[in-house]
Amino acid sequence: MAKKRSVFLISILIFSSYGGLDLVYAHSMFNSAEQSYGNYRVQVATAPEFPQIDEPSQFLIKVTKGLEYEEVDDFTMGIRVYYNDQQVDAIPPTSVVGSHWDFDYVWRNIGNHIVKVDLYDMEGTEGILTYTFNMGTQSPFGIVFIGAITTGAFVFVGVMLYIYLPKMLKKSKL
Repeated sequence: MAKKRSVFLISILIFSSYGGLDLVYAHSMFNSAEQSYGNYRVQVATAPEFPQIDEPSQFLIKVTKGLEYEEVDDFTMGIRVYYNDQQVDAIPPTSVVGSHWDFDYVWRNIGNHIVKVDLYDMEGTEGILTYTFNMGTQSPFGIVFIGAITTGAFVFVGVMLYIYLPKMLKKSKL
């Protein structure tokens, strides 16, 4: 009876933990970074965490100031995207109300990109503050890899249930 109960509890834990993976972010995202410069901190991230080539994703930016990381009221920012040391895209300076700027973006190249974020005319600074970040993209086959690992885990659980469940049911009938 104890063996049956432990197998049942383990299977419940496995299936319940899988369902919540998409909803919980206990770690910082892969494509996220922050940098402080000139009394301002800029945080960047992408959603989804691993952007796919030629598919829409979101660029998420937050600007705070001071050591207490107070959110700024508004800012002007431009972005330059480099791939293999050549600029492949630019977003002209844009005025943003509030401390968050979220916009759609389509990545065109596989691999690591250098993203230079220019923060214009902030209080207490002269000129442009430039923050540099590494951002990566994933090939369209990345989803296939993740799917293969997930499928393998489900097949393993299925085989274990196929082997041990009949034995447990047979014991309970006796």
